[in-house]
Amino acid sequence: MTYNHENYIRDAIESVLMQVTNFEYELLIGEDCSTDDTMRIVEEYAQKHPDKIRVITSEHNVGARENSVRLHSESIGKYVAICEGDDYWLDPYKLQKQVDYLEANPDCTFCFHNAYLVRGTNKDTDTKRSLIKKDNNYFSKDKTKFNAGELALFGFIPTSSFIYRRELMDHPPNWYYSAVVRDNSLKLITTSHGYAHFIDENLGVYRIEVKDSIMDKWKKEGNTKEKQIERNKGFVELLDNFNEYSKYKYDNEIKQAKIPFEVLNLGLEGNKKKLKSSEYKEYIGSMNMKQRIIFKGNIHFPKSLALLVKVKSLL
Repeated sequence: MTYNHENYIRDAIESVLMQVTNFEYELLIGEDCSTDDTMRIVEEYAQKHPDKIRVITSEHNVGARENSVRLHSESIGKYVAICEGDDYWLDPYKLQKQVDYLEANPDCTFCFHNAYLVRGTNKDTDTKRSLIKKDNNYFSKDKTKFNAGELALFGFIPTSSFIYRRELMDHPPNWYYSAVVRDNSLKLITTSHGYAHFIDENLGVYRIEVKDSIMDKWKKEGNTKEKQIERNKGFVELLDNFNEYSKYKYDNEIKQAKIPFEVLNLGLEGNKKKLKSSEYKEYIGSMNMKQRIIFKGNIHFPKSLALLVKVKSLL
């Protein structure tokens, strides 16, 4: 998926074309009527590689959600791997490594890997910082297999690492189309039909501080208490919908995964009484100093915290 990615799209396309595999694959590019030079760059590559690249577009902008849906409907492969237009892959054997595991383990329905973080147009990866750190209380460091409930607790997973069995998303539940973020929904839905496998190698890059990204849009909307509460409720609703979809098979894990969003909303709403209840008190007590500062900052000084994060990233 790409929109106004003229500064990044070459990296994304080149990283897909460099893949070395013993199977055929195609690159579908959903170009959503960019207002910059993205379309020209995409067409340039499509003309050079007509056997590899198919461009999916329309006469008007449809938005990221619909762009994602139409791309999936056009896909014909056994597996779907995601690399959004502002991300890119690092390892030429990335696809082969993931597909080899999926082929050897039919019960695995979703596979992901570690990745480096890159800011804006910068291309220097911080080799000391992997995005995924299994440093929470839920998992041992050598764990590589996760069910859908565990994945709900896992935390952030870079979308540039996603690969899943296509058929599982051919007819997703209706709530998938209205979920606050589709990435979270997709990983939970696909994993619930088997299990997820984690490859602890930095096979790709996840880019932040990109104009027109979902995070950029959220910033433009304003980081008001009302907007934060609305988004947090969206994440809780997503988890509730998935809980019902999976027939409450992962009920305990889903309840735990909801707590951070519920706690933040209670803080934003000033509901100190409910925050002291046992179900939330334990979670707050488990926070380290950094987490406590961020929690308090989100509640009392959201704009100042956002500015601090921005200054820190620039430094």
